[in-house]
Amino acid sequence: MQHLDLKVVEQARAWLSQGETVWFCTVLSTFGSSPREPGSMFVARADGRHVGSLSGGCVEEDFLECLGEGAFNQPAQRLRYGSRDGQGGNRVALPCGGTLDVLIERMRPDRDNLEHMDTLLATLRGQQVRTRQVALESGEKTFVDEEGVGPRVVDSDSGRSVSIRVGPAARLIIAGISTVSIACAEFAKALGYEVIVCDPREEALDNAPVEGARVEPVLPSVYIASPGACHAATAVVALTHDPRIDDLAMIEAVNTPAFYLGVMGSRRSSEARAERLRRSGGLSEQEITRIHMPIGLALGSKTPAEIALAVMADIVRVQRGRARDRL
Repeated sequence: MQHLDLKVVEQARAWLSQGETVWFCTVLSTFGSSPREPGSMFVARADGRHVGSLSGGCVEEDFLECLGEGAFNQPAQRLRYGSRDGQGGNRVALPCGGTLDVLIERMRPDRDNLEHMDTLLATLRGQQVRTRQVALESGEKTFVDEEGVGPRVVDSDSGRSVSIRVGPAARLIIAGISTVSIACAEFAKALGYEVIVCDPREEALDNAPVEGARVEPVLPSVYIASPGACHAATAVVALTHDPRIDDLAMIEAVNTPAFYLGVMGSRRSSEARAERLRRSGGLSEQEITRIHMPIGLALGSKTPAEIALAVMADIVRVQRGRARDRL
């Protein structure tokens, strides 16, 4: 789940609480070229104000134009963009002949919708994965707890409802501030991650104005060990070359459900770190194998930006379940 989707739900909740009706959209399926995956979210008001995206431009433009003309008055409906069969929003041709199915929910500012958004927000901010079930005829919405496996969007056999799996927004915890950390934070923000940078050093904090990232002035290991810091959609990276920060961060991180752990360093320094983690940190071989050392893809990176690119590329690879030998 992208951090952008969290912003969409936060804004939808805010508009509902202000008495505004909102149109809450979810990408259900894509075929061909599409920059947004199934489950991605978008919200708009009747006056055209909006947050999020469905396709990166053309679909949103057409949707807002139709909304301004008084369309989408049903509680819930499904719309296909890029269709060639005369159905759906075929005023828009998507790149490479692609199609995009979108769920559109018209939500009035009532108690039920506010409570639904509260539950959705709690899901994106917490550690519980849930399925959001929407009846297409009535617009009725319910949540069901689940284990977080399988496709994000599933149509019912009857075609009368859709199930959308939602979970914590993707999070990147960066242990320690460095030039690589700052570049990594910028890449991560562009990829839609919630970014948290931890460092207790005052001199480092003075050099870390990363717009849009949360800065925690504490030892990364302390933050990582705190309740709720890491969930299954969290990546933890240590990028300082300082064992007092990097090693302690990994000792705590192996006890979390984070899907990616990594430490910057050469192969030789990584072997030395693994030995320290065994000897001083008490980590088992299984725990050490969870840590990507050296971190990142082997791109021949030299500059901080190139190293950060290699780090984020490897995080995305693991997040997507792609083996290195399939790249």
